[in-house]
Amino acid sequence: MNREHKKRLFEKGYYKTHPCNDTFICKFCGKTVVPTGAGSDHRNHCPYCLSSQHLDNEPGDRSADCGGIMEPVSVWVRKNGEWAIIHRCRICGALNSNRIAADDNPMKLMSIAMKPLATPPFPLEKIEEMTRAMGGDGDLKW
Repeated sequence: MNREHKKRLFEKGYYKTHPCNDTFICKFCGKTVVPTGAGSDHRNHCPYCLSSQHLDNEPGDRSADCGGIMEPVSVWVRKNGEWAIIHRCRICGALNSNRIAADDNPMKLMSIAMKPLATPPFPLEKIEEMTRAMGGDGDLKW
């Protein structure tokens, strides 16, 4: 059964209090995702491509009508040091945060984390000039 149709079968908020241990096929990469290995009772994204599907407006409510692919756009670190993935819906632009799972692809997580450093909003050649403008000597050794 497709997980996007579960909102028709269970009462509102069912997944807030019950585990979501369903196997599903990722809408982005097409791989089969099984609940085992996640380290949680709530598997909510693909461990291979880290994409998700826009099902909830609030965690577990299954009330989103959008159903779009939630692409991983960033990671952040919570107060306790735990990493979480920021997802953005390709259709409506909604943002949400999901804890990483134990079996998430570490190279994909690192590539998302490093993306802002690899593609800064200015040319890398400008770093020395900007350093001098901020009072540094601008003599950077690469």
